[in-house]
Amino acid sequence: MPTKRILIVDDEESIQIVVQFGIQMTTDWVVLAASSGSKGIQMARTERPDVILLDASMPEMDGIATFHALHSYPETAEIPVIFLTAKAQTSDQKKFSDLGVSGVITKPFNSLYLPDRIVKLLDWSL
Repeated sequence: MPTKRILIVDDEESIQIVVQFGIQMTTDWVVLAASSGSKGIQMARTERPDVILLDASMPEMDGIATFHALHSYPETAEIPVIFLTAKAQTSDQKKFSDLGVSGVITKPFNSLYLPDRIVKLLDWSL
């Protein structure tokens, strides 16, 4: 099985680092990072990751707007998206699920277990 490519789109560099650390410590997956929705869209269109981990709350272009934009391009429309969010309210979780995302992971999370969560949400194998 080819190595998975994960794109993290988050405006907080510390989250990017934590995600990258957790994934690279436990898998051979490649982690790409973008610091904004627009950069994430551009990177997704050129790099074609296997999954996008998308921060729900970002300035300028939030996660929902980024998600909709990703689905407007044929080359990114089918890429699974998992929201990373600090919003743990049931209504927030339902709003994200109703969009058709592949999953929601609530911040804070244990970065070493992040690959396991991704695998379960996407029905992959490690």
